[in-house]
Amino acid sequence: MLRFSLLILGPFLASALHAAPIERIWLTHAVNDSSRITVNWETTQPGPSLVEFGKDESLGKEARSQEPVTLHHIEIVLAPDVPRHYYRVRSGADESAIHSFKGYRGGTIRVGVFADRGYARDRDLSILVKEDLHLLLSGGDNVASLHEKGIEGTKAFSNLIDSQGDLFRGTPFMPVLGNHDREITPRGPEPPAHPVYDIEATAYRRFFSLPDEGWMWRFDLPDYGARFLALDANHVSDAGTTWQTNQPVTKDAVQHLWYAAEVARRDAPFVITVNNERNATMRGYDGGVWAPFFQQSSAVITGYGYFGERAEVDGVPYFNTCLKGNGDLYKDPKSAFVTQEDNYLLLTFTKNSPAMTIMIKNMRGETLDTRVIKKR
Repeated sequence: MLRFSLLILGPFLASALHAAPIERIWLTHAVNDSSRITVNWETTQPGPSLVEFGKDESLGKEARSQEPVTLHHIEIVLAPDVPRHYYRVRSGADESAIHSFKGYRGGTIRVGVFADRGYARDRDLSILVKEDLHLLLSGGDNVASLHEKGIEGTKAFSNLIDSQGDLFRGTPFMPVLGNHDREITPRGPEPPAHPVYDIEATAYRRFFSLPDEGWMWRFDLPDYGARFLALDANHVSDAGTTWQTNQPVTKDAVQHLWYAAEVARRDAPFVITVNNERNATMRGYDGGVWAPFFQQSSAVITGYGYFGERAEVDGVPYFNTCLKGNGDLYKDPKSAFVTQEDNYLLLTFTKNSPAMTIMIKNMRGETLDTRVIKKR
């Protein structure tokens, strides 16, 4: 009888022995709808996907997919007016602890922006956890490359998530592309015969569930009058060579036409543009076709250089932010503030307010520069 019982329990015991805690989890928005959030995680073996979620730790709701995958993306619909949402993920016998993230509610929301994590992997991002953010953006170059031994392809982004797990599983993350996020072979001193960058950003778009094309996207927080427009712009001078990294940004390109239409809309008081190219370069590119549209936005943010900066052009602020602030200075001709401290940006939006604020902060959380921006 005992032997029979062990035979019956064998498969269940094996399943329990192979069960593993799911720790690599990150949150994104796959659509331009703040009431929907995508929960993402990885498992070592293919399996189904289940998210249990709710307004407290009792959870109570579920969203699932039976498709066996190792890279899981499950969208959940959030209950309105809930200050904090709770969730747990499962795949077969594997499961996570219960985690939580803030809802988009209250009088003020806080949005963080960092850049160039790829060459600042030793920087401690715990200050961003302490900022108690509602949303986290990046200015590109989230990883150093997609060909580093041991962390090739999507593993590079897995390494990013592992670097500050509590941040990414507790804050929706909307990254922007830099050239390093799609570098599939070393760049070298001269353009080689083969492409150095994956222009389609296949690994990045597979790993991160983002709105629109993924390499460009829009995300709105209408209750706070905020609109974020992400552009795929980096190393634009290399267009037409095997060093070309981004989707075209000429005046007849899809993303230029898309951006011109989006920034012209008047239904958002605050429009924040995020990209990874030098601000002065983009303003002058292709005969200056981008500059008039940038002037219709509230602010332009990039992660191009290894320093922090605010420039002012006809009343519109242009920011550069970088977690590695001690690099060479490529100052904007219209620079108004520069720091070579490691830095990030904190954006605050208040309901029904005529203004929002962007602060440049160092990694101790100290404010280095503050710019108040009025409604468009």
